[in-house]
Amino acid sequence: MRLSKYLAHAGVASRRAAEGLIAAGRVSVMGEIVTDPARDVDEETDVAVDGRPLSGPEPRVLYAVHKPVGVLSTARDTHGRRTVLDLVAKRTLRLYPVGRLDADTSGLILLTNDGELANRLTHPSFQVPKTYLATLRGGPVGADALEQLRRGVELEDGRTAPAVVRRLGGNVIELTIHEGRNRQVRRMCAAVDHPVAALQRTAFGPLALDGLEAGAHRRLSAAEIGQLRAL
Repeated sequence: MRLSKYLAHAGVASRRAAEGLIAAGRVSVMGEIVTDPARDVDEETDVAVDGRPLSGPEPRVLYAVHKPVGVLSTARDTHGRRTVLDLVAKRTLRLYPVGRLDADTSGLILLTNDGELANRLTHPSFQVPKTYLATLRGGPVGADALEQLRRGVELEDGRTAPAVVRRLGGNVIELTIHEGRNRQVRRMCAAVDHPVAALQRTAFGPLALDGLEAGAHRRLSAAEIGQLRAL
C-alpha cells in the first residue's frame, strides 16, 4: 500500500493532505524520515507522524449530518465558532467533512475518516449529483429562468454544466448539479435574476435527508456506503 494511502486509512488526513505531511518530512517509516508518498508499507510497518506511532488503519465510518444554518462545514474554526464536527457527540475517530456547505446553507453533509472515499465523492471527474431546495427572490420563477439553469449559465469562473431543475412552487425550485464550485447554486440563481433567499441540500448522490432533523446525525450502513463507493 502507498504510504499516502496508509495515512489516509489510518485517519491521519485525506490522501492529498497526507502527501503534504510526507513532503514536509513529518512522516517516518521504520524510524527513518520518508518523503516519497509512493513508499510501499503494510500493516506490519512501523509508521509515525511527528514522532507519534500509528496503530494501523482505523475502521472506516461515514455519517450523514443535517447541518443547520450558521454552522460551519469545516473540521475546526480558529474563532471558536460551531462546526459540523460539534454535531457528532462522543466521536472517537478523527472525522472531516466531505466537501462543504456555506454557513448560510443548511442540509445534508457527510463526515468520514475515509480519505479515499471523500476524494472520490468530491472530485469533479466522478460527477456525483447533489440536490438542493432553493427559495428564490425576484418573484415567481418563469420558464425562461428555468431553461437557462437547465442549459447552464455563464459565471465569472466559466459556464456551468447543465442542471436538472424543476419548479415546486412560485418561487421554490429543486436543482441538481454535479459540479462543486464555491457557492455555485447561489451564483447560478443570481445570474438568472433570482437571488437565493434560503437554500438547503436535500440529497448527496443516493442519500437523502429523509426526515433527519436539523443538527442530527446518523451513521450510514454498510449498504449505503457501498452505494456511494459504486458512484
